[in-house]
Amino acid sequence: MQTTRRGFIKATGLAFGTSLAYGLATQSEAFALDASPDWKLVNTEECTNICCYCAGGCGSLCSVRDGELISVEGDPDHPISQGGLCAKGASMFQLRNVVDEKTRKVIPNPGRLTRPMVRRPGASDWEEISWDEAVTSIARKVKDTRDATFVEVDQGVVANRCDGMASLGGSQQNCEEDYAIVKTMRTLGIVALDNQARV
Repeated sequence: MQTTRRGFIKATGLAFGTSLAYGLATQSEAFALDASPDWKLVNTEECTNICCYCAGGCGSLCSVRDGELISVEGDPDHPISQGGLCAKGASMFQLRNVVDEKTRKVIPNPGRLTRPMVRRPGASDWEEISWDEAVTSIARKVKDTRDATFVEVDQGVVANRCDGMASLGGSQQNCEEDYAIVKTMRTLGIVALDNQARV
């Protein structure tokens, strides 16, 4: 039997039309999803966020109920990650909450630090301090280090730099925050500036 090109196209079209008509004529089972109260995302508000672990800038959806974080998952509408998160990004939920091994309930992470801590010279334990004490201590150390390592003139040329400090930024700041950080570091005379976002 010889099949022409035109005959082959007609037979293919007829087969496609027949299978389409059959698929449209038969009943298919419809599945409806009832929001059961056990579903963890019932009555939650979704907020978009950026992953805090690297410079990739992957998007995440944070589901919040009554001010409490319920779930963190990848944002399918984000242009960079398109819903995907790496293993570290997928574990962002554990920064705030963990699942209790015994009760299988979500509880606040007992290892999460919410206050500044310091380990004094020679001490083996960390102690909690107030935010005011932490800021004052950091400012004092920055001032002392700058005063001790500031170079005004280097080989007869005005330098005005601080060799004893460097600034390493994270990937979570926006452009305005980075601008303010760089201006502050330059004001201190710091020339060793880097940011994780360059990776």
